[in-house]
Amino acid sequence: MDTRGSNAATKQRGFPEKFVYAAGRQVISVIRNVGKKKVFNLGGSLILLLLPSIVLSQVTAHHTVTVVVQTITLLQINVGTVALNITGAGLIAGQNQMTATDQSTTISWGTNSSLKKITVNTNLAAPIFAMKVLALNPTVGTAATEVTLSTVASDLIINIGRSSGTSSLQYTGVALASQGVGKDTHLITYTIQSQ
Repeated sequence: MDTRGSNAATKQRGFPEKFVYAAGRQVISVIRNVGKKKVFNLGGSLILLLLPSIVLSQVTAHHTVTVVVQTITLLQINVGTVALNITGAGLIAGQNQMTATDQSTTISWGTNSSLKKITVNTNLAAPIFAMKVLALNPTVGTAATEVTLSTVASDLIINIGRSSGTSSLQYTGVALASQGVGKDTHLITYTIQSQ
């Protein structure tokens, strides 16, 4: 390759020595001596060659996260045992019916399904005395009328779909003087089910 013209041009610009390497039409580097220091001038091609490595240093990664919500139904009673004692205190002479009430129990629930209700039943098939339950002021849904418990489930609170709420429970034991004395023990079951 004839570099005489190139050397002549270099001398005209004041460079005592110069080595020019060409790759096609792209200048890779020019080294010139200025005094005793060597100055390196980087041409556009070298910068372009370095650019992809800079871009590749910013690496990204991906993965998929899925949230799955299943049907959730929760029900809790806050009191384990309730005792309704009909002792005669506060009763009026001449009346056959005697009652005792308790409002210390709270029922709480949560469900993410629509069209649900809470039902109630007892396991005692042949009680001596009547036992009633009423939902008082439920925070969600509608309280049914007072239920006289039997082994067949009855509606206690309706329209509770996709909600969480609480309600006080009022138990009432009813005895007639003609029934004499005795004791009934109920295992009361509350159930959230489709309406």
